[in-house]
Amino acid sequence: MSSRAAVFANIRRSLGVTGDEATRQFEVETRLKQAPPGVVPKRGHGDAIARLATFKAEAERAQASVTEVAEWMNAPAEIARYLRENNCPATLRMGDDPRLAGMPWSDTALEIQHGPSDGRDVNAVSAAFAGIAETGTLALVSGADNPTTLNFLADNHIVVLPREAIEADYEGVFGKLRGVYGKGAAPRTLNFITGPSRSADIEQTLLLGAHGPRRLHIVVVG
Repeated sequence: MSSRAAVFANIRRSLGVTGDEATRQFEVETRLKQAPPGVVPKRGHGDAIARLATFKAEAERAQASVTEVAEWMNAPAEIARYLRENNCPATLRMGDDPRLAGMPWSDTALEIQHGPSDGRDVNAVSAAFAGIAETGTLALVSGADNPTTLNFLADNHIVVLPREAIEADYEGVFGKLRGVYGKGAAPRTLNFITGPSRSADIEQTLLLGAHGPRRLHIVVVG
């Protein structure tokens, strides 16, 4: 028996229950469903245009760069432009996300590599699960489609974000996550990323790329 199971077994024994009682289960489920919502800031609310404007302003305030393209097919050219203008090598690592795989990468000079990063990749691209207008934050879920290593090990992280996936707040993202994955099937990891990695631990001097990418470029599609 694991330590966790032993603790719960002791609690059940002290309460004189097994955990399988239908009445207790019903009461717990009802309480969870009827839990009142917490206070939600209104900053990210509004229609799609307002949410996009707030998301861009907050992301850029966090030192990310943001650009827009009309369709997924336009993203490779934009990504190639960004890497070229920032004097980055023409290499790019990505996972198995079908949206990324379906892009016309052959129209660019980029060398595409697939799979998780081993820490030696300069550039990586991911597709975001959602964006959060309130703070200019990206929500990325783990899995073979978008390995978590791409979020942290590459020097330059490029994230493609569907415009319709921009939620007003964190509560909206958690609701979307439950709606997409259902009960008991959530991804192992949900990463929230706001701007490039940074630290001011040493003499209060801001250093980009301290614990992850030194650049974050967001391509909003739609």
